[in-house]
Amino acid sequence: MTTYWCEHAQLPDKVHRGVRLTVDSGRISEIATDTKPGDSDIRLHGVVLPGLANAHSHAFHRMLRGRTHGDGGNFWTWRKQMYAVTERLDPDTYFALARAVFAEMVVSGYTVVGEFHYLHHRPGGRPYDDPNAMGEALIAAAEEAGIRLTLLDACYLSGGLDSSGHLPLDEVQVRFSDGSVQAWAERVAALRDSELVRIGAAAHSVRALTGDQLTEFAEVVGDRPVHAHVSEQMGENLATQLVYGASPVEHLADTGLLGEGFTAVHATHLSEVDLDLMGHSGADACFCPTTERDLADGIGPACELAERGVPISLGSDQHAVIDPFEEIRGIEMHERLKSHERGRFGVAQLLEMGTSAGYRSLGWDGGRIAVGALADLVAVRLDSRRTGGVAPSQIIFGATGADVSDVVVGGRHVVSAGRHAIGPIDDLVTEAIVAVRSAP
Repeated sequence: MTTYWCEHAQLPDKVHRGVRLTVDSGRISEIATDTKPGDSDIRLHGVVLPGLANAHSHAFHRMLRGRTHGDGGNFWTWRKQMYAVTERLDPDTYFALARAVFAEMVVSGYTVVGEFHYLHHRPGGRPYDDPNAMGEALIAAAEEAGIRLTLLDACYLSGGLDSSGHLPLDEVQVRFSDGSVQAWAERVAALRDSELVRIGAAAHSVRALTGDQLTEFAEVVGDRPVHAHVSEQMGENLATQLVYGASPVEHLADTGLLGEGFTAVHATHLSEVDLDLMGHSGADACFCPTTERDLADGIGPACELAERGVPISLGSDQHAVIDPFEEIRGIEMHERLKSHERGRFGVAQLLEMGTSAGYRSLGWDGGRIAVGALADLVAVRLDSRRTGGVAPSQIIFGATGADVSDVVVGGRHVVSAGRHAIGPIDDLVTEAIVAVRSAP
């Protein structure tokens, strides 16, 4: 049993002073407010938030940060550069890169990540001796970095979608495919949950599975969390309409995938019909503001979804930025640009998007400081040049990931005074990136 004394802590109702949290077996067992620190307490200064959730990640996209802006373009031109990175990855380089990226997340305040994983096999599509070698590399990386992981193992069977129908896989995409839904299910069945890991599922997109395959996929995923890229680009909407006579959201509903336990990632270009379907289905949405603006994808209908009761979580996706506060602010700031009004979401709503909504979407009971919840905590400084003078209750509008001083995951003090238990993160990231670039 461990006790943490928090100078300030964001409890479900408001920020309280002098909060003592008792942690037993990785969960919060007792909360006391208006206390003084005791000799045996581990002290967390600043304001302590619930664990922050990164609900959508592609770890290997981190290789592209600051390297895709020279010639303009759009999502599709960016994707060519992303595909080139995959050719340099094997289980060893993937482990090193993911460990560095996950550790970068932890020191920035993330305590759980949903890794949308589709890089399964060798170049050319031949499985590794262990068909889950790449997924196991991600699991090992998360365990070393000290972050909770929901491995959203993706089914990817077609090379795209245009007016002629589904396209064959290209020479890069064959690494992503198991050949059939059944083969995907058999491979994923060998993966196991653990204390820090949940095995989830993903349909890459309506472009990557036919309608019949989506229906079959919906029948085999069981009670796993299920995610899919949905309506990220207008071209996807047009192709789906031409082939299936429906939007991607309508098509997902027709195939039985849209419902409770499903998260539509991006959900940028939705019609009124789509919005109503999302609201009635019980599905979630996941927005990735820093990626959606970096790739010029567009600004999603956050307020319209929220008005229909659709929970919204947040992800850093391609990791052009790894900063949970930037993603949280992005939701509000994008809405302000669209509406010319401030305060489109309240602080409590925004904090929920960055914490408990993401945990829920990924299949975990966390993202809140409450008795019985997972003991995942993030302490944010109130004395930096960015946060000096900021009200503790509005810390999400002043802080960046650089202001995170301490991170606790399952009661374990993973980051202390800004230092990760694994070692210097700057070196870890640099060494991993150099190794990938040097790979044959």
